[in-house]
Amino acid sequence: MAQVSVTISGRVYRMACDDGQEDYLARLARDVDARIGQLRSAFGEIGDTRLAVMAAIMVADELTELRKRLRTVENEIEGLRDARMSEVSRIEASERAFADAIDGAADRLERLARSLDQGMGNGSVAA
Repeated sequence: MAQVSVTISGRVYRMACDDGQEDYLARLARDVDARIGQLRSAFGEIGDTRLAVMAAIMVADELTELRKRLRTVENEIEGLRDARMSEVSRIEASERAFADAIDGAADRLERLARSLDQGMGNGSVAA
């Protein structure tokens, strides 16, 4: 397990993370530190704990909104999948109907050709 030192609100925290995740954890800490800095600029010195709680609430709010958007997108994707499957079924049914129509036309043409062949054989004159 790796160890990373991150600085948030001027304080250094030693944190553990999975090997290879050190840069990711450092980026997350910088994001939290930046949020706390933005809050400090907007509200002044209202206490580190309060700023940390406000930053956590901001992150939780963003996460909640992203989850809502994700559910919306997942529902849209599911709807598109359903529409695609319906369209594929409709196309397959059309192709079957078209193939059946061609088979029927071919059968009629064969019967007509046989009929013509028989008609010519019966009505032919010997020389």
